[in-house]
Amino acid sequence: MFPGGNTLNVSVFAARFGASSAYLGQIAADAAGDAISTALQDEGVDTSGLRRAPGSTAHCVIGHDARGDRVFVSSDLGVSVFTPSSVDLARLKAFDAIHVGATSQLDPWIPAFAAETRLSYDFGTRHNAEHIHRVGRSCYLIVLSGGGLDDAAFESLLEQAEGSGATWTLVTRGTEGATLSNGGRRRWKSQAHRAEGVIDTLGAGDTFCARVLVGLLRNENPSQFLPEAAAVAAQTCTHFGAFGHGVPMAAQIVATTTH
Repeated sequence: MFPGGNTLNVSVFAARFGASSAYLGQIAADAAGDAISTALQDEGVDTSGLRRAPGSTAHCVIGHDARGDRVFVSSDLGVSVFTPSSVDLARLKAFDAIHVGATSQLDPWIPAFAAETRLSYDFGTRHNAEHIHRVGRSCYLIVLSGGGLDDAAFESLLEQAEGSGATWTLVTRGTEGATLSNGGRRRWKSQAHRAEGVIDTLGAGDTFCARVLVGLLRNENPSQFLPEAAAVAAQTCTHFGAFGHGVPMAAQIVATTTH
């Protein structure tokens, strides 16, 4: 099994790209939780905000098709859902941005997060218009996965996201590349980087997202950091797990794959 998840992956890749990164979340006191904690520390990510709770650590069982694309088989939230404390919110002031995923179930705290620092939010494949506009108006960066969309559907999604009020919008399209927009005033297109020996596409989008977020926060030119984002995302596809650190599968997760 491999540590991962959208926000956890972004925290690790941001650290790899030279940012000071911290992870705020909740895991259990089990083998999967130990794997996550150890991996984060090995990657130089601050884990002082990492909680431990009785129960099981959240996990997904993921398969792969013939092309190496991920296929989600099953999932369990475990103890991952938590309530941010006043200490957590106050701590955000020390950071240039916070990154939140749509699956984190933290939408009620979006305004509070945005009041403390820049907010980056990954919708994944959740393209509900009301959701995008409700969250996007509080965001510095919103990220959406548009893989599999035809050109017309992609354009519609991008325009919808651009109109949400977010400062920046990123829509990734897998092998079709990605587009970054500053509220519709200008768009930057990134071509996909050819990956040799694709094994596992899991985490490629998170790699891309992290490089874009770090680049924006550093005021880098999108024309420079987008090709780099494509290259490192392609590299992520050449090994299992988003960022490695695989360990033997925990017994409770083995049980979910054999029934």
